[in-house]
Amino acid sequence: MSARPSATRRTVLRGAALAPVIGLGPAACSPTGGTTAPATPTAPVELGADGEVAEGGAKLYRNHNVVVSRSESGELKAYSSICTHAGCAINKLDRTTLICPCHGSEFDAMTGEVLRAPATEPLNALPVRSENGKIVSGPAA
Repeated sequence: MSARPSATRRTVLRGAALAPVIGLGPAACSPTGGTTAPATPTAPVELGADGEVAEGGAKLYRNHNVVVSRSESGELKAYSSICTHAGCAINKLDRTTLICPCHGSEFDAMTGEVLRAPATEPLNALPVRSENGKIVSGPAA
């Protein structure tokens, strides 16, 4: 009977390092990145206080898959934060650049335009308005 070799420290550490990655793979690259929110609001949704988005800035509302920007003139714009490349939920906003966690596509939060491939289509524009001091996105009631 041959003795089975024991696991080396390197083998154990390698396995431990890969376990979390293997478990996250399907969720991280699923069309919604593991979130349960719809790709776009299907009814009016209060996102936050009107003052949360500064002129020339943007804010990502991850729970609703929406990014809202405000131009220097004060005009609000909103876009779906679902990447147009593979349908992943974008979860990072760096100033006014949205960065998709799945394949690295980047979008301008002010215009919805693609800044970096692999995405080739701009983000979907959404209705947005200021109502009673709140930012509201989605179809009118």
